[in-house]
Parts: sequence; structure tokens; C-alpha cells
Amino acid sequence: MEAVYEALNIFFIVFHSCLIIFILFGWIWKITRRANLISLLLTAFSWIVLGIWYGIGYCPCTDWHWQIRRKLGYFDMPYSYIKFLIDTITGLDADARLVNIMTAALFSLALICSVWVNFRDYRIKAGTSF
Repeated sequence: MEAVYEALNIFFIVFHSCLIIFILFGWIWKITRRANLISLLLTAFSWIVLGIWYGIGYCPCTDWHWQIRRKLGYFDMPYSYIKFLIDTITGLDADARLVNIMTAALFSLALICSVWVNFRDYRIKAGTSF
């Protein structure tokens, strides 16, 4: 059973990291813009609405991944998945508050960009100008 948990651990590291990259940059390419906006809105819903019950910034992917890592014997995991990635990649102990601020800032920037380009694409498709 441990092999299954190890495989799931690797899956979540790859999947969640790719999702984060997509959330930050998926608005750039026209073909992925709508999916990117949906991903951003679902993330905001999770962080804010589900956060009412589970804690602000709640992410189901992080929750599921942490459950798997606990099965593997890892118990000292940060609340933030981004902090986990930074710490794992760099070997440092990043400041959690700074990581949270940067995460929120980059997420907000990606959301603004995504809303902007999706709105612009909609206006162009509808044949109206700014």
C-alpha cells in the first residue's frame, strides 16, 4: 500500500504544481483563457467560501496531498502548499507570511489579467469596441 501512497504523493506534486503554473499563466494563450478563468474562480471560491469552514486559503488539493503524506509518515507540513514547494525546492525555510502575501498578490494579478483578456476577447467576438 505504501507504493500507492508514494505514487499518489508524486502525482499530487506534479499535478498541483502544474495547476499552479496554469493558474498563473494560463490567461496568456487564447485557447486556455476560459479554462484559466474558471480555474481562478474555483480557486478563489475554495480559498474564500470553503475557507469559511476550513480556514481561509483552503485548497482541497493540498488537503488531499497532506492526507497522503501523513500516511507516508510526514507530519510537519506547512499550511501553504506554495511554502512547501519553496522549502522543498530551495531547502530553505521560507517566511510563511511573505509566501502568503506573494501568493495572494500573484493570484490577484493573474485574476486581473485573466478577467481582462477574457473580457476583451468577448468584446471582440461580440463586435463591440472598448
